[in-house]
Amino acid sequence: MQMAIVFPFVILLTLAVVQAGMWFHARNIALAAAREGVTAARTYQATDSDGAARAREVLTRIAGDSLRTPAVTTVGSGTESVRVTVTGTAPSLLPGVGGLRVSQSAAGPRERWTTP
Repeated sequence: MQMAIVFPFVILLTLAVVQAGMWFHARNIALAAAREGVTAARTYQATDSDGAARAREVLTRIAGDSLRTPAVTTVGSGTESVRVTVTGTAPSLLPGVGGLRVSQSAAGPRERWTTP
């Protein structure tokens, strides 16, 4: 009788821990892609589109089903700095639930010639 009361809570707790792990993994994938995009876009004479393309390439290689509907933007980039943002959705364990939103960004200064 006691197991019938406790067991649903144990299953719910287990699902919550696994779901949190899937969300954390999706965040790490998005951050890795954003960092790679910044690295590509900040090199001398590179463009924002070079960084976005590199981030998409990394997502194609490593995301799989861990980050769904990924999108890459370079909003916030300027002449002195570059910013790459990767967004997507972590998959959900529960059918019919859309999943948890993930958004990670990375920024860095552009490599350029300056006067002393």
